[in-house]
Amino acid sequence: MCGIVGIVSHSPVNQMLYDALLLLQHRGQDAAGIATNHSNGFSMHKANGLVRDVFRTRNMRSLPGNTGIGQVRYPTAGSSSSEEEAQPFYVNAPFGIILAHNGNLTNAEQLKIEMFKNDRRHINTDSDTEVLLNVLAHEIQQATTGYSLDPAALFKAVAMVHKRVRGSYAVVAQIAGYGLLGFRDPYGIRPMCLGFNESDKGVEYMMASESVALEGMGFRFLRDVNPGEAIFIDNDGKLYNQQCAENPSLNPCAFEYVYLARPDSIIDGASVYATRLKMGEFLADKIRSQFKHGEIDVVMPIPDSSRPAAMELALKLGIEYREGFIKNRYIGRTFIMPGQALRKKSVRQKLNAIGSEFKGKNVLLVDDSIVRGTTSREIVQMARESGAKNVIFASAAPPVKFPNVYGIDMPTRDELIAFGRSEEEVCREITADALVYQDVEALKRAISDANPALKQFEASCFDGHYITGDITQEYLDRIEYARKNPKPALEDAVRSQLNLNLARVD
Repeated sequence: MCGIVGIVSHSPVNQMLYDALLLLQHRGQDAAGIATNHSNGFSMHKANGLVRDVFRTRNMRSLPGNTGIGQVRYPTAGSSSSEEEAQPFYVNAPFGIILAHNGNLTNAEQLKIEMFKNDRRHINTDSDTEVLLNVLAHEIQQATTGYSLDPAALFKAVAMVHKRVRGSYAVVAQIAGYGLLGFRDPYGIRPMCLGFNESDKGVEYMMASESVALEGMGFRFLRDVNPGEAIFIDNDGKLYNQQCAENPSLNPCAFEYVYLARPDSIIDGASVYATRLKMGEFLADKIRSQFKHGEIDVVMPIPDSSRPAAMELALKLGIEYREGFIKNRYIGRTFIMPGQALRKKSVRQKLNAIGSEFKGKNVLLVDDSIVRGTTSREIVQMARESGAKNVIFASAAPPVKFPNVYGIDMPTRDELIAFGRSEEEVCREITADALVYQDVEALKRAISDANPALKQFEASCFDGHYITGDITQEYLDRIEYARKNPKPALEDAVRSQLNLNLARVD
């Protein structure tokens, strides 16, 4: 769950990329980076931190050019918080390519070994983005004849990437002197959309993780990038596109609608805000069946993602809606903070309760989801300390019971509070008086109601179904082991292969 953007303009793009990353800051607060292309050269600056802290005036001046890409990152399973893993990544051959991606490769270990054995490419970090970049670079080199590059060769290379790479990926890449390439995995798990702007000098294009970034920059939303599709925009502003996957299917990540995306975005034709309203409507039906009239005095959201669901829930139940928690907007989103201790510490720094709204009341708290339970437990305790008579906790999402391997930082079972526990046990863990979860089918229906064309979803963290078909229990065990043991599993695999090859030489 990162945010990516790419722009081809007739004017300098450094400020445009910076502003677009600010609009995508909610997708990652760990690191940020921008790379621009001028003539046949690249300029890049990246570092850990928020966009506003990473880029200073001197950095912006060192990013000339009319095309460029940017990324905001949050760390996923197996990654570190090293600045070396901030994106974009660069490789000098062929042509010179800079790439940023949103998602997570599930066969990165295998690919890293292939890079060494077959492709003769060196991977310098533990980031799967560097692996993806080198796979793309190798396939472009294989598809190119002579010293020039054309869209047909690029699309042939992307088709080979789809055959080799597994997992989720939405990609923006610059090719020195040629233009901007964007593509999306064949399952369409991670989002990416395309927009345009008609300037005095001609049409400009922009690709981004969410439509809110396009609209905030004055670009008009054109369409979503299709699963498996590649789009190439040359430096003259001419657009080429081609379907590069053999059997593409659209399976957007359900957690985007629950939590990750901004409510004012439209992802794969479904308004995020509308889906969250529907989540509240369906949750109200379930609560109505479980509680008598008068047992709940007030409905309160846990700001900000759950607000639409809480408002619609209160409206449907005819119960008073109140804002009981005030959010400090200068504290990061606790779900995407890279560490349990940091998440727990930040909850009370982020939220402050208004005591008068709780005192002597039966309070229904509505949150977007319950993942680890750390935030939920602290919030329930805050409500009690503020004088709540009873605290009922409602989740607009179903129980998160399974590891996510497609780019959301919830990879191990023992980190998930709902894994191996009944709803009653989870309720006791978060110290609430009652707990209500959304049903999985209701969540999927909430998204489908916003766009009836959406029939399938990547909802593995809720239903345990991994759509790429390559996730085994052994794979999940290996991720869990790597997360608990700081030494990267990929490094071990490559070292073992190196030792094997040396032994053969001897």
